[in-house]
Amino acid sequence: MTTVTAQRPDAAVAIVHPAARRARLRVWTTFGILTALLCVLIVVSAGTGQLHIPAEQVIGALSRGWNAVVSDIGLTWLRVPEGAAVEHVNGEATLWLVRFPRIVMALLVGAALATAGAVMQGVFRNPLAEPGVIGVSSGAAVGACAAIVFGLGFAGPLTLPAMAFLGGLLATVVVYGSARADGRTEVVTLVLTGIAINAIAGAAIALLTFLGTTQEREQIVFWQLGSLNGSRWQDVLIVLPLTVVGVVGCVLLSRSLDLLSLGERQATHLGLNVERLHVVAIVLIALLTSGAVALCGIISFVGLVVPHLVRMILGPGHRLLVPASAFAGAVLLMGADLVARTAVPYAELPIGMLTALIGGPFFFWLLRRTRRRAGGWG
Repeated sequence: MTTVTAQRPDAAVAIVHPAARRARLRVWTTFGILTALLCVLIVVSAGTGQLHIPAEQVIGALSRGWNAVVSDIGLTWLRVPEGAAVEHVNGEATLWLVRFPRIVMALLVGAALATAGAVMQGVFRNPLAEPGVIGVSSGAAVGACAAIVFGLGFAGPLTLPAMAFLGGLLATVVVYGSARADGRTEVVTLVLTGIAINAIAGAAIALLTFLGTTQEREQIVFWQLGSLNGSRWQDVLIVLPLTVVGVVGCVLLSRSLDLLSLGERQATHLGLNVERLHVVAIVLIALLTSGAVALCGIISFVGLVVPHLVRMILGPGHRLLVPASAFAGAVLLMGADLVARTAVPYAELPIGMLTALIGGPFFFWLLRRTRRRAGGWG
């Protein structure tokens, strides 16, 4: 007679538990490292420049600002100790008027571009999708440059972001419509559409440069190269709500993007309104890209490199991928901006050039990797 031994109900849980614990540890480790890098980069970036500022002064300025910003968002609350050295006074002014606005702008723009890239890759279900690669950033730049040359001011200080939003939205719609075939996104069509949009946008920007004045041409060149130089608190207050709304909206789409990764037909059977998801995602992508491009120019490949690296560490689930990409994008762009400011003495490299130097070879590698996995071009 064979004796059947009943297993305990928690046996399956005990078997799964080590894997779940390792996954949880990996998540906490990733976010912990990103947080540490972010804090270090803030202090180092704020203290580095032609005027060196000690780390303790940077930390002190941050703590005083944090305590006072709740009651007054202006700069009238800035106070330095009586009898303080001139270097201390100059350091405080440099931090709050020049470096802190630039640091916050780098955080916002990096988070916006990386989040837009993560969501775009989820919507297109293709790791090659990125605002700069497929022309969304170029479309947004055309809108911003048109506002400069034609002197548009229908929305006051929000005119540039509004025109950039319209240009980026139009480019995203064209890409989405062109790359779709038989319910899926074709790699070749996606890349070729991006090439075409970038070419058209480049021609449009060249025409606007020809039509503009000398000052307007300088602004357009700035947009083409990409830079955080000259960022002010007024600019931060424009980009901040666009980035916050865009990132929060993308986080709320995480579950829907996970369902979409199963395939449109399967996602529809599970109750997902695929077309509505596409429309909402396209608007959020254009919103995030326009906020970054309108005030900082074209900064490519952040939305390509960051989500892909985060996906390799944390997996494809968008519940973690989207916020981690925002975090990592902020860290990457702040580090790139620090290199741009300090690599050449008494000069500043365009940050768009640096990100392209990193992202270009990465895109080439990813392109070949995608082709090998697909057994050819799909």
